[in-house]
Amino acid sequence: MPTRFPWMLVLTILSLVPIQLRAAEERPRTVSVSGGGEVSAEPDLAYVTLGVEARRPALAEARTEVSNAVDGLLKLTRDLRIDPKYVNATRLQVQPEYNWNSKDRKRVPIGYVVSRQVQVELRDLEQLGPLLERAVDAGANQINGPSLDSSRRKELEREAMGKAVEDARLNAEALAKAAGVKLGEVRSLNGSSSGPPMPMYRAGVAMMDAAAGPPPPEATYAAGEMKFTASVNAEYDLVVGP
Repeated sequence: MPTRFPWMLVLTILSLVPIQLRAAEERPRTVSVSGGGEVSAEPDLAYVTLGVEARRPALAEARTEVSNAVDGLLKLTRDLRIDPKYVNATRLQVQPEYNWNSKDRKRVPIGYVVSRQVQVELRDLEQLGPLLERAVDAGANQINGPSLDSSRRKELEREAMGKAVEDARLNAEALAKAAGVKLGEVRSLNGSSSGPPMPMYRAGVAMMDAAAGPPPPEATYAAGEMKFTASVNAEYDLVVGP
């Protein structure tokens, strides 16, 4: 008795053809593009860390020296009318200091290193010059900064993102026009934004030595502009026909 299996296989394959054709017809026509945006702004914030460090044989002597210097720096911020809520004096750090005695093959204590920092957030950049110029005389022997920032950071990053989305849409429209089709709705959209690094002292970066005093004002306090950038990837539908 002849088998009907080959005929059943042929019928099954033929029945799948319309399904495959419909899938091909229903597959969405899309275009993928990228876009970029940039926004510039003048900084209106500055972050400065004023540090004091003392090395002395006696702990009490080192602590007194550091405490007196920090008092002088805090007085400087008050003299400059910097809001106390934007001034932070960190805890005292104490570390024993040793020399290695190669003859006896052991460490020999020689004194202590004591340090402390005064972190200042400036909301008025007019105070930046006087603060840095007078910090060494007030007791600082280490200075980190200034690190500049904007109080509108989030707003500026979003503005750059908006420009990036618009740039992506224009790129998609150009491609659609060149292909003789129309641009449809956005299917997917993702992006990222970035600005200048956040203030250095908040990230715990080591301070620069300021034993020779602060840099000349003319080489230090030109704020310039900050740039905030964003990029996006987008996918749009393509519409064929009228």
